[in-house]
Amino acid sequence: MRDENRGLLRFGAVVVVVVLVVVGGVLLFRGGSDTKLTVVSIPNDLTLRLDGHEIPANGEVNVKSGKHTLEGSRPGFQSYTGTLDISGKALSYKMYLYANSAEGRAWTQQNPTQELELERAAGQHFDEMNARLRAKYPVMAYLPYVGDGFEATQAPSKSDPKNPEAISLAIEVFGPQGRTKAMQWIEGYGWDPATLDIIWTTGK
Repeated sequence: MRDENRGLLRFGAVVVVVVLVVVGGVLLFRGGSDTKLTVVSIPNDLTLRLDGHEIPANGEVNVKSGKHTLEGSRPGFQSYTGTLDISGKALSYKMYLYANSAEGRAWTQQNPTQELELERAAGQHFDEMNARLRAKYPVMAYLPYVGDGFEATQAPSKSDPKNPEAISLAIEVFGPQGRTKAMQWIEGYGWDPATLDIIWTTGK
């Protein structure tokens, strides 16, 4: 009888834990005002977690307003974590992972349709990021530029190297007047040198 009672207690404890997990998930996605989040994922069988709770990789889920963390992962692909700021309006999100091993590349070869969509999305993302960079750094429209005693190009940001949407203005100067001429070029367009994160180098 004692063994049977212990078994019933263990079973009851497991049921309670399962109920708590389910209720916790419902509270996460149902608490407060609901907003419809529609997710499309490539690969379509990746594991998707919202604030640590697994959700369908493709489809709709109701989420409460506020900031949320969305994580996508799959063997053979580079994981990605994104932040969502839900404000009450329906939101669509595309979670695309890129192959980083032989397993991932084999998957893309076996799923050419999804691979084409991934390439299209990558190109669109690149164009959008460039548009934001050009709006943030008007000087980009004039690069590369060869001036009197200097050459100006863009480079990864020295002050924020992990930010893909931050750049430095790399200026290589030749001769004693190169730096002065470069500053005149910058200020001639009305740009503030203090906002450009300039990398100065001296050429031979």
